[in-house]
Amino acid sequence: MFHKLILFCSICYLFASCEQSDPNSIKRNHVIKDSGDFVFSGFGWRIKSSTFPVGPGPNVFSKDKSNVWLDSNGYLHLKITNNNGKWQSSEIICTENTGYGTYIFTLGNDITKMNENIVLGLFTWDDNTFLSQANSEVDIEFARWFKANDSLLLTTSVQPVVFDNSVPFEERTHKPAMIVSKMKQATTHAFKWTDKEIVWNSYVGKSYPGLEQIANWRYDLTNQPRVKTEGGRSSNPIIIPQPGNTTNARMNLWLLNGLAPSNGKTFEVIIEKYDFIPA
Repeated sequence: MFHKLILFCSICYLFASCEQSDPNSIKRNHVIKDSGDFVFSGFGWRIKSSTFPVGPGPNVFSKDKSNVWLDSNGYLHLKITNNNGKWQSSEIICTENTGYGTYIFTLGNDITKMNENIVLGLFTWDDNTFLSQANSEVDIEFARWFKANDSLLLTTSVQPVVFDNSVPFEERTHKPAMIVSKMKQATTHAFKWTDKEIVWNSYVGKSYPGLEQIANWRYDLTNQPRVKTEGGRSSNPIIIPQPGNTTNARMNLWLLNGLAPSNGKTFEVIIEKYDFIPA
């Protein structure tokens, strides 16, 4: 009987140790100091708003509830809409400043039907570190970049990446080969950012780490420094950007060059969860 009890406890321990973590269960004990316009996944967020086109794009970003809202499950909806003939995009900015660590985003709907003029960005940014750290930007993006038949929806990047060059800094951006049908369901995407490397991982399902990996990439200090140029300014040479005192997570859904979707249709993305695990 004693041996059977030990065996039962061992089996229970094995199953418990294999259980995958839900992003919302990883939450560290933190206080929301600024709830912004709303609270999502235990973090405060502000909604970007503009009455004229601004970057990225440029686009007009709307605070309207038809562009940004939470549903009854607490899931975040970002939408590109057409309001009286004017296309409007959406972006939210976390009120909590974060730095090195793991950023986790769970998408809840099929994004494989995304038009070639649309970009979904999940990224870090800092308005105050352009010169020293290229705005402290690390990116997960979903887009076809004007190519309607492009099946490589996912792009992972670390700034600076010069997109308007005929030959961009190719070592700083990656489009992994992946089975596109896996993106028709819920997927979880994350990057772990340290001073020595950045590692991106994508999984099927709503857990991090997940059981089925669909993409990954690693960028480290063996690469060469690059300079970010924008608006007539140039940053310092940077390999891996460092976070600043005002770095935070952002999510946006926007139109390339501010152009309307080629199919003339609105588009919506559901983000079920977000989390940040400090390094």
